[in-house]
Amino acid sequence: MRQSTPEVVLPARRGHEQAVLGLLRAYGPLNRGELSRRCGLSRTTLHDTLSGLLAAGAVVTATPDEAPRGRGRPAERLALNPAAGQALGIDFSRRAVYVAAVGVTYEIVGTAGEAHAPGLPWPDRVALAERLVRGLLGGGLWRRALKGVGVGVVGPLTEAWDGSRDGALSGVAALLGERFGGPVLLDNNTRLAALAESTWGAAAGDQDALYLRLSYGVGGGVVAGGVLHRGADGVSGEIGHVPVDPAGRPCECGGTGCLETVASIRAVLDAYRARGGRGDDLPALKAAVEARDPIALGLLSEVGGQIGRVLAALSNAIGPRVIVVGGELAELGAPLLEPVRKALDAGAVPISRHRLTLRRAALGGVAGALGGVALALGESPLLSRYPAPEPEPEPGPAASPADSRAGGPADSPVGRRGGRGGPSPRPAVGWGAAQARPRRPLTPLPSLPTLPVSRGRRAAS
Repeated sequence: MRQSTPEVVLPARRGHEQAVLGLLRAYGPLNRGELSRRCGLSRTTLHDTLSGLLAAGAVVTATPDEAPRGRGRPAERLALNPAAGQALGIDFSRRAVYVAAVGVTYEIVGTAGEAHAPGLPWPDRVALAERLVRGLLGGGLWRRALKGVGVGVVGPLTEAWDGSRDGALSGVAALLGERFGGPVLLDNNTRLAALAESTWGAAAGDQDALYLRLSYGVGGGVVAGGVLHRGADGVSGEIGHVPVDPAGRPCECGGTGCLETVASIRAVLDAYRARGGRGDDLPALKAAVEARDPIALGLLSEVGGQIGRVLAALSNAIGPRVIVVGGELAELGAPLLEPVRKALDAGAVPISRHRLTLRRAALGGVAGALGGVALALGESPLLSRYPAPEPEPEPGPAASPADSRAGGPADSPVGRRGGRGGPSPRPAVGWGAAQARPRRPLTPLPSLPTLPVSRGRRAAS
C-alpha cells in the first residue's frame, strides 16, 4: 500500500505566501493582476502560491472587480478569509489573566490583561478570560472560527495532570472546554513566555537562550538548539527552585532557601520592610529606588548578586548565547540588573563570558499569552521537536511470561507504566504537539511591547 508523505514547503514558497498575505492584509482585496504587480512574482509562481492559499482557506474569492476589463468575465478579487479562524493564548498568572488573539493568517487581533485578587477561584478566572476575549473579538461568533487555545498556568504540569497538585488544577480542563471549545493545549506560563520572547522578543533569532521571569513567582524557560525544552515531567525552567541559601526560608515547593524565597516580589518586599524600609507594594519600592534609598539599593544589590550566581551556574551547564530577564521586578532596571550582570560575569566560564548577552525582556506582561498563541498555532520553529502526549496504546492480549522474559510488551514503556495498574489517564487537554511537518515562520511583531493592557488596570504576573 502506498504511503502518503507530508508535503515539504520550501522556504521560498513560505516567503511567497507571506508576501501575498501581507499585501492582502495591507491593501484589502486585490485581483491577481494587482497582486502580481505589487509582489513581483511571475504569473506561474503567483498562481501556485494562490492555489495553495485558496486550498488552505487562508484566502477567499471576494466580490468581482467591477472595473472594465474588455471581453469575458470580470476579474475576481482575492481577500483574507475572516472565517479562517483565530488562535487564542491565555496566561493564568498568579494575580492576573492575559489573553492574546491571532488570526490564522498571523495578524494580531489584539491583547488584553486584567489583574485580580490573589487566590481567585478557577471558575472566576476562566470567566474573566472569556470576558477579555469577548472584548477583543466581540460577541460569540469567534467560537465558530476558533482553531485552538494555548493556555499557560503556574507551576509544572505532570503527565497525568489529574489535579493532584494540591487540587489547584482539578476541573480546569472541563471549564476551559465549556467556555472555549476547540482544542486546548496546556503548558507552564513562564515557559510560554520564553517561547514568545524567543520567537518575537528579546531572544528572537537565537538558537540557545535562557529566560528568567522575576514576578510573584520565579521561573524560566530553556531554548536549546533552536527548540523549546520541556523536560521530563514538565519541570524544565523551574529556576525559582534552585537553592541559594541552605539556612533560608521554607519554599512552597518543600525546599529551603530557593531563589524564589529571595527574588520574588513578595520576598523582596518582605526583606525591604524587615530592614526598615517603608513600602507595601512594588510601586512603593520603585519610588524608593528612584529616590536612591540606600536600604532599597543595598537589598537589590544583594538579590541581584544571588540571581546572577544562579544564572552563571545555569549558563555553565546549558551554554546559552543570550539570557533574557523579564517580569515586574526586572522593571526596577539597573539597580537590580547591574548586580545580576556583575555576578554573571564573575561566575561564567571564561570561554563564554564575553559572548554571553544579558537582555531585558521585550514583550511585557502579554508574553505568556503570546506564547500560548504560538503553541496553539504550532508554527514556531521552537516547537519542532516539542514533546507531545503519547497516543493511547491499542488494546491487545495480555502479555505472557514469555513476552516478559523476551523483552516484549511488558518490557515496553507502556508495559512498564502499566505496572501501576495500566496507563495513566489522559486529560481532555494536551501539550505542545511535536508535529512531523514543516513550520511556517510567524510574522515578526515589533509593536507588541507597547500594546496596552485593557481597562487601565496593570496586570501583575
